Amino acid sequence: MRRTRLLIAALAVPLIGGAVVLPSASAQPAALSGPSTEFTVLASGEQSVAAAEQAIRAAGGTVVRTNTAVGLITATAPANGFVQRVSADDAVYGAAKATAIGHAPTGKVAPKRSDVEKEGRQAPKSSGATTGATGTDPLDDHLWGLKSVRSDMSRTVQPGDKRVKVGIIDTGVDGTHPDIAPNFDHGTSRNFTRDIPTDPTGAVVDGPCEFRGCVDPADHDDNGHGTHVAGTIAAAADGFGISGVAPNVTLVNLRAGQDSGFFFLQPVVDAITYAGDAGVDVVNMSFYVDPWLYNCASNPADSAEQQLEQRTVTEAMTRAMNYAYRKGVTEVAALGNQHTDLGAPQPDTTSPDYPASSAHPRTIDNATCLSLPVEGPHTIGVSAFGPSGAKADYSNYGLEQISVSAPGGYFRDGFGTDWYRTNENMILSAYPRNVGVAEGTIDADGNVTPDGAAAGVQKAVTKDGQAGYYQFLQGTSMATPHATGVAALIVSEYGRASRGGITMSPDAVQRIIEGTAAPIACPVPATVDYLDEGRDDSYTATCQGGPSFNGFYGHGAVDAYAAVTRGAAYLRG
Repeated sequence: MRRTRLLIAALAVPLIGGAVVLPSASAQPAALSGPSTEFTVLASGEQSVAAAEQAIRAAGGTVVRTNTAVGLITATAPANGFVQRVSADDAVYGAAKATAIGHAPTGKVAPKRSDVEKEGRQAPKSSGATTGATGTDPLDDHLWGLKSVRSDMSRTVQPGDKRVKVGIIDTGVDGTHPDIAPNFDHGTSRNFTRDIPTDPTGAVVDGPCEFRGCVDPADHDDNGHGTHVAGTIAAAADGFGISGVAPNVTLVNLRAGQDSGFFFLQPVVDAITYAGDAGVDVVNMSFYVDPWLYNCASNPADSAEQQLEQRTVTEAMTRAMNYAYRKGVTEVAALGNQHTDLGAPQPDTTSPDYPASSAHPRTIDNATCLSLPVEGPHTIGVSAFGPSGAKADYSNYGLEQISVSAPGGYFRDGFGTDWYRTNENMILSAYPRNVGVAEGTIDADGNVTPDGAAAGVQKAVTKDGQAGYYQFLQGTSMATPHATGVAALIVSEYGRASRGGITMSPDAVQRIIEGTAAPIACPVPATVDYLDEGRDDSYTATCQGGPSFNGFYGHGAVDAYAAVTRGAAYLRG
């Protein structure tokens, strides 16, 4: 829904959610029970953080850490009764379960986002002509997205400034990858997560911890998603592997995602507020906050405790995103891969997606339900298109949420041509070796396996013998870093020096990225089905709007060259 509508809806939600939908304090159980569980507790306001911490202790919990920027507190307590008790205190806005502590593995659970992103595994290689960029690095001819956003031209004017910091809020970044390492900032990078071996049902989430305390180093990625995103933004243009949209800017790992791909509230909020405190200029957010695809204020299909949890998520994310915005952080977010109009969302059958087997069907009310972070304040929302320029079948869309579009890959693009259902329709970027070994695409000796070759995995070797690997993925997660790279170039070109870095108003960045985008009109006819591509009727989408702004493409496709050569006209609103 519209971000202005978010503010109106928020006024209708009581500040103390527990006082409305949860039983009164007198109805609470006499004692807490159950296994020790981690909770997130949101203070009712900046002045009530200390009082909220006291309320946690009074309710039988233990404070673990506090994000004072937004008043979000991590606490542990027995599972049963704590939310009810602590939420009854006026100092507390709301509370939600985070994770249970300690279970033996019995199965496996993970979000299904990779089903879209890795659709092309086992695909034949295209026999069509190369459509990639003429760049400086050997594998750039695979990067049709780089050419689409005209980064191969923009770098002759503005390749990016090292003082510009781009935060990757994701599953981690492999800072040792030879295409990432030249631009990677070890000192500023942080990991805000702790590996979760199992969920409360005993199903495996992240699996056994690889590092002491279940905390991975800040230059590590056991998933691959974050490293792929980072490579698209700022892989070094150094004659090796690939180059990114903004190949000279600095990459900062702000890890908030689990190895398994889940993104939970506290790490995400911590990453966003830290970005503001650490002088990060742009953040890339190619995810949604688990466990709810849509956070609804009072969905009747949800329990009272679930409703409070979702209001807590919405309020905490709103505070965090406003905080980062006030600190000068431009926030770029993926529109999502549910092939739905976010202004008219379809029923949600996937939430909550944690723990395993918790989901139940819900009708989604556009006025009171938000997908976060893309529907939060001050975001640049990005949809995805393929090499032909067609909206990708999986990409969300909608007039209310979209800002711009960008190359995200579309495996099924080009129906009736040689490049239909080929890896080259997707986005090639950096791939951690450890992930490739775990997935069976790279062997223990560093060779690409037959499965890796079928998936299009590429290997490059530096002059000193160091190997770098690359994989094809698709998704709005892959579109968003193209836009983030353009935003970083805008800050590089038009920002002002400040305290050893560069700063620029997020509003000005958004005006330039939208004002210089290349307009793309709705297709004719405006309603598009994907039946030939093997999709069912649920993928059918209708584009609303005109040539200069519409629900499929927003203001148009991001254009790096136009942004750094014509952006000055949009500096003032």
